Amino acid sequence: MDRIRISGGRPLNGEIDIVGAKNAALPLMAASLLTPESLTLKNLPSVADIHAMANLLSELGVQTEHDAESRTVVMHGGNVTETTAPYDIVRKMRASVLVLGPLLARFGKARVSLPGGCAIGTRPVDLHLKALEQMGAEIELAGGYIDAKVNGRLKGTHILFPSVTVGGTENILMAATLADGETVIANAAREPEVTDLARCLQAMGAEISGIGSDTLHVVGKPQLHAAVHGIVPDRIETGTYAVAAAITGGDVLLRGAQMGSNEAVFGHMMRAGVDVTETAEGIRIARQNGRIHGVDVMTEPYPGFPTDMQAQFMALLTLAEGASMITESIFENRFMHVPELMRMGADINVHGASAIVRGVPKLSGAPVMATDLRASVSLVLAGLAAEGVTDVNRVYHLDRGYEKIEQKLAACGAEIERVPE
Repeated sequence: MDRIRISGGRPLNGEIDIVGAKNAALPLMAASLLTPESLTLKNLPSVADIHAMANLLSELGVQTEHDAESRTVVMHGGNVTETTAPYDIVRKMRASVLVLGPLLARFGKARVSLPGGCAIGTRPVDLHLKALEQMGAEIELAGGYIDAKVNGRLKGTHILFPSVTVGGTENILMAATLADGETVIANAAREPEVTDLARCLQAMGAEISGIGSDTLHVVGKPQLHAAVHGIVPDRIETGTYAVAAAITGGDVLLRGAQMGSNEAVFGHMMRAGVDVTETAEGIRIARQNGRIHGVDVMTEPYPGFPTDMQAQFMALLTLAEGASMITESIFENRFMHVPELMRMGADINVHGASAIVRGVPKLSGAPVMATDLRASVSLVLAGLAAEGVTDVNRVYHLDRGYEKIEQKLAACGAEIERVPE
């Protein structure tokens, strides 16, 4: 199993290209199941989760033409004959459950394995299932699979999610595009990835209003058609490399990054003393005037601070002047990186859903173990700033969400390499 080895203490300077958002690309790929015609996606990231989704769609019968150089994929859903998403693929990636709504809406049946993914606590799909039942689906859970069917088309209805769910919003949004009548999705997730999906569905012929708000109105159509769509830049990759620049005291241009979808992260960075500048090419991040200041952070649904940036920001705050409090309100069990950061000299105390981070003057390199995707990269970030050598083990998590991370960081001056086992 590969590991990442980092010799820390080098400021990052240069440019990093931001690719399309993984968390937007996955539901967009699932949307190819909604039409017998082609869906073309541009700016596709090359990460393990994308390859897993492509494999799943291929199992279902979607024909895929992928041009890695141009980051373009053309998906043809005209020959889909299989409606079962098997455990062997779904267990690797929770986003696989996003094929449930499209399959059920177009074919009237779906059998999808209960999902796997990062071990960051319970992320139930019961909200997805209850909403589909409201639309007329019959659902049974048996043998680790979701068995869903509907007589005829799904029926438009009023759905009120009891809590904000990104995946649930995406699944029901896709299903509603082929339902009979109007579906209202209240307390819908407002994440940019949801908005991106809605825009793509519109390009495919869907009738959707309220995009970007917490209430979506969808009037179902008998069929959707071909479309071409460019995926939004990855705001989590943007935030991660912004922290990399800040934690090393560097100066990096994040080419293609957008300010609007990252306002919560950049706002906290600026309050901590990091320079964030919007340019015609992207976002420039710089910290060259001493230590940053401690700030308090609470994760919240968009437009709040994203849970997928919590671990990275904690790594930054380990070196701040003063104390910071980080409160995780989205997922339980998402502080598994804390013991590993403490092995590197961080001063962190966890109390339930909150962590008190008292800044230290320096971190020290150490062997550490990755537990999930964002925890993995937080350890890489800490290693970039630490004195000495850091070995980050079990980095297959990293490959799920970051494309060529060693090359991108090395091009900006980091001493980092992947060491095969």
